[in-house]
Amino acid sequence: MIVGDIMTKDPVCVKENDLMTHARQVLRDNHLHGLPVLDENGRVVGMLDVQDVLRLQSGRSEVTVGGYAREFPFIIPQTGVREAAKLLIDAQQHRSPVLNSSTDKTIAGILSDTNLLRQVHLSKLPQKTVGEIMNKNVKTAYPDDSVAKIWGNMLEWDYTGIPVVSHDDEVIGIITRSDIIKVGFARVVTRSGDFHDNGSGDSPKVEKLMSTPLYSISSGTTISKAIEAIIHYDVGRICVTDNKHLIGIVDRFSLLKECLSGHGFE
Repeated sequence: MIVGDIMTKDPVCVKENDLMTHARQVLRDNHLHGLPVLDENGRVVGMLDVQDVLRLQSGRSEVTVGGYAREFPFIIPQTGVREAAKLLIDAQQHRSPVLNSSTDKTIAGILSDTNLLRQVHLSKLPQKTVGEIMNKNVKTAYPDDSVAKIWGNMLEWDYTGIPVVSHDDEVIGIITRSDIIKVGFARVVTRSGDFHDNGSGDSPKVEKLMSTPLYSISSGTTISKAIEAIIHYDVGRICVTDNKHLIGIVDRFSLLKECLSGHGFE
């Protein structure tokens, strides 16, 4: 199977001379996580990620997209699915533009780790459990933490989502970059103190933005079942719990790595 068979065609794009504030609106309006960046001739010059938009300070409305566009792996419609998965992992990117050819730099589509996971031969994966691959060192947030503080931690640690736990240490939800972008809270504010300090100012609380219900699995869940759950719920990550207590987290990227090291794309 090749990328052209599974990529998302006719993706929403922005121009390198567009304002970042415009790109932020496009992401929010279309519920997207990234945008290909084109030059004035329609050639792809980079990829804009939600993380780049979150780093934008609200007072810098004159900043254009071009300065934030990231490099991207070279993928064309004829690239094999397994090779494309390797390229995404090596580049540590969740999605990439797909060029028409090595000489035609215009956009043919966009490829994401979700596109790839949907093509995995689940029956060929080893019976490894998520408990063997999950991230056990998970940072969390309280529902009464300020979004400004959680936002700062997302930027600092390059997190795409943070589980929300009650003060009784039960996991109750998750807050993601998309949650923040979706409600229009997209400005960097000063914060201080420890991670669970509520901070100050007019920043909303996490409980107002977090996603619920929480989707979770047990540590004994197989990788194939975890992939099925992530695709079914259309989420970027899923919490691993034991009696409502968070013990780890597994995301699309770590699952894709397991598929690549195994026989998921054979």
